[in-house]
Amino acid sequence: MNDQTKKFFIYTRKSTDDKDRQVRSISDQLSELKELALKEQIEVVDVFVEKQTAKIPGRPVFNEMIERMEKGEASGILAWHPDRLARNSVDGGKIIYLVDTGVIKDLKFNTFWFDPTPQGKFMLSIAFSQSKYYVDSLSENIKRGHRQKLKDGIWPRNAPLGYLNDKEKKIIIPDPERSVYIKRAFEAYATGKYTLRQVRDMVNDLGFRSLQNRELSISNIHDILRNPFFTGLMRYGGEIHEGKHEPIITKKLFDSVQEVMTRKSKPKEKGFKQYLYRGFFRCGECKCFITTETQKGHNYLRCTKRKNPCLQKYVREEIITSQIRTEIKKVSLPLDWANWMIAENEKDRQSENQSSEIFSQKTKDEIYLLDSKIEKLMTAYLENALSIEEYREMKSKLVNQKQLLKEKLSAFEKKSHNRFELADRFIKSSINNMELANEGIPEKIFREFKKVGSNFQIKDRTVLFEPRGAWRILAELGFFGGNSEQTALRADHIFGGNLNSEFWRDTRVK
Repeated sequence: MNDQTKKFFIYTRKSTDDKDRQVRSISDQLSELKELALKEQIEVVDVFVEKQTAKIPGRPVFNEMIERMEKGEASGILAWHPDRLARNSVDGGKIIYLVDTGVIKDLKFNTFWFDPTPQGKFMLSIAFSQSKYYVDSLSENIKRGHRQKLKDGIWPRNAPLGYLNDKEKKIIIPDPERSVYIKRAFEAYATGKYTLRQVRDMVNDLGFRSLQNRELSISNIHDILRNPFFTGLMRYGGEIHEGKHEPIITKKLFDSVQEVMTRKSKPKEKGFKQYLYRGFFRCGECKCFITTETQKGHNYLRCTKRKNPCLQKYVREEIITSQIRTEIKKVSLPLDWANWMIAENEKDRQSENQSSEIFSQKTKDEIYLLDSKIEKLMTAYLENALSIEEYREMKSKLVNQKQLLKEKLSAFEKKSHNRFELADRFIKSSINNMELANEGIPEKIFREFKKVGSNFQIKDRTVLFEPRGAWRILAELGFFGGNSEQTALRADHIFGGNLNSEFWRDTRVK
């Protein structure tokens, strides 16, 4: 053997995702390989250390070693075992081909004998095949374990952002800190008033951070809003599974977000000046949109006049804001009257006791029927009566139906409580309206104004709108400006002295 054949590369590898705990560490490999080189009187040209799996081709350090081997810098390789060199058919085939062509003249291992003969190359190919079989078998075992976990409603991977892995109970639980921001992001985007960038900025400003304490990107928010995991469902391998983890949001809210995302309009053009009321009002005469423009330092609202001739004139933005303040007051309650209503609502809450057994049992029966259909669907798939695409599509529909029924059942069980909560929220909102009308900034007043009515118009420089739901009742009662005695007299006249929770049952905020 000449000097050339004594020049070797040392190659060591330890993959970060390797599940084989018996494989020695890189330091142990190097120590034993250097002893082998000294014993065999081998000149080590260079040492290659790689920390990457060999399951797939494309290892950069391995490829560099092969390139230098082909250039003739060395004629042999020292490795601890053949599985350190290759665990896939491409790299294994490359090594054997280079041995066949004489580029690699020798291979030496601590735990494997190799001789560049037909028998030696045959044994080497078997060693590479065994390494690939081990990887394939391990991968299949992991997949089987994942399938079983999914069937049991358990997420087989690390918890997504918004959840935490409870290592003791081996379950996934909502992250008490981040789940609040997840829900806020869904609620904000579902309104259709915010872009992904605005939602991202909003939750980042509130303090939402990744597990690495980094601010979230727009793509992070997009992925979160598209992930059904937060509703209690799990999307895995293109299939929807029912999870046992606690939902952060409802399926109804998730579906609303998907609808908004689907119909979301194009982003506004750069340089487009933002005005508070632009595109909100319609002209009371010709029904065209009211636009806003700036003249001599003041903002003016005017009809676009795109359909028919229109005689409506400009009106200053400050005048419109002042009128909105007045209209907000008309759907507000004096503090003493609001407090009385809150007390009456609390009495009704304590005495109310609705029976929900019949509806609850009916819904549970429907859920049980869907479970049965899902089981039958699985049987049909296993018996080759359905293709994988048909199975996944039909199962997805059934799982979604089941999730909606579960949410419907949960919502019904809380119906009575929620009804009183809505009444409380409405009354307190009316108090807030009065405070806003007196001291609020235009942006906050306008945001609240949009909640209380519809069909917003401007005609003859005057704001017109139709109060909706309970706000309409307040406007008709004329509570604004009165005191508790006056409002009681109005209530006596309208309700015959019998103002109770029945009023609020029919006048929820819509």
